[in-house]
Amino acid sequence: MELRHLHSFLAISEELHFGRAAQRLHLAQPSLSQQLQRLEQSVGVQLVARSSHEVRLTPAGEAFCPEARAVLAQVEKAGEAARQAAAGRTGTVRVGYNYPAGQGVLPRVLARVHAELPEVVVTPREMRTGPQIRALLDGDIDVGMIYGRPTDASLGHRRLLRLPLVALVGERHPWASLAQVPFAELAHQQCLLFRREQSPAMYDLITHTAQAAGFTLDVVDQVEDPVATSIVVSTRNVVGFCSAPRAASVCSSATGIRPVALSLVDPTPVLELHVVWRVDVDNALVEEFLRCVQAAGPFGMPGLPREARAVGA
Repeated sequence: MELRHLHSFLAISEELHFGRAAQRLHLAQPSLSQQLQRLEQSVGVQLVARSSHEVRLTPAGEAFCPEARAVLAQVEKAGEAARQAAAGRTGTVRVGYNYPAGQGVLPRVLARVHAELPEVVVTPREMRTGPQIRALLDGDIDVGMIYGRPTDASLGHRRLLRLPLVALVGERHPWASLAQVPFAELAHQQCLLFRREQSPAMYDLITHTAQAAGFTLDVVDQVEDPVATSIVVSTRNVVGFCSAPRAASVCSSATGIRPVALSLVDPTPVLELHVVWRVDVDNALVEEFLRCVQAAGPFGMPGLPREARAVGA
């Protein structure tokens, strides 16, 4: 049974006239009759009865008609689904993101995707930069939102935000009453860093800024996440670090552990938030998602001073 035979049968059922049906399908009438015969042979019953006076459907033809329509409609639906997927307008895109992206970027992007690509499903997953890069390279996520420019040549990137880095100390730390400190004062402090495999851009920014200022940080411990940073700086006389948006969250925590955030100045280390993706993999859905990211910008973080607030680039 061929799809063209179904089209021919339905044209006959609607026209009830072989000449008009053939003309509608741009076929010669003998070809139309031949296609009907082959369909009837395939089904095993007569579908159309005709005489010199009339053309009508047999009871079998009447029963076959709606099923034939359903088959062709399903084929068209399948074709449209394939075309939409090829155009990046349906399917699932897996997105990794970090805290600032979840606060200042992703909500606006998701609203844009929902409005313009209603058949696209976005599955977001909060991850730190290092795990996001590994997940992208392993094919476990399609798009990431990370700190820093990726160094792997297979990853494309676009800057979304620039965020100041701040210092975190406990309430008993000598700096707790200060609003800001010069970065060079870190030369006299014991410091706490994220492990580099978790956040390479933040680790490198802090250590390279110290080197440029002529000293090496005294790193006494390394942690995995911001909660651990809050706990350690609140219980030990050390200085930790995080982005300004994350500081606003951890310093207002209801857990009872409330470190103090201080601005770092002269210089102020700045983290860049980038959207990243694989450039060596053709994916129309990712391209459409990135288009929505571009359209949803420029982005900014509420609560940051205007001079520190980032813009899309």
